[in-house]
This record gives sequence, C-alpha cells and structure tokens, in this order.
Amino acid sequence: MTWQERIVVDPQILVGKPVIRGTRLAVELIVDLLAQGWSEEEILKNYPGLTHEDLQASLKYASAVMQSEKVYPLISR
Repeated sequence: MTWQERIVVDPQILVGKPVIRGTRLAVELIVDLLAQGWSEEEILKNYPGLTHEDLQASLKYASAVMQSEKVYPLISR
C-alpha cells in the first residue's frame, strides 16, 4: 500500500489539506493525535471510519513530506 491510495489533496475538501480518502479527517489531525500519545486503538475507537491502513498512510505521507523538505542555510553578513 502506498499513501497515495488513501490520502487525498482536494481544494474542495478542508481547503486542500491532505485528508484520508472518503473523510474530512486531515492527516495533520492523525499525526497530532499520535504525537499527543493517543494509541492506534484509541484513534480507531474514536474515529470508527478509520482503519489501521489509514493511520499508516497518514504517517507515510508525513514522512514523504518531511523527506522532500529542503533547507537552505542563510549566510549572515
């Protein structure tokens, strides 16, 4: 499974934020819940439309975005 199968970016949904296909749940929300210490079980219980694969796709998407980020050092003068 690739994240592209489950994550959608559509300007008509949540102003174009990446969401889990078929929902209005942003990848940002899933990553934030995990960062706050929520377990996968807690997330799936509170958002019954989600699956383990949706959570994995959210993390894979976040990883891909982080890997594509470029940093350009500024030179102080």
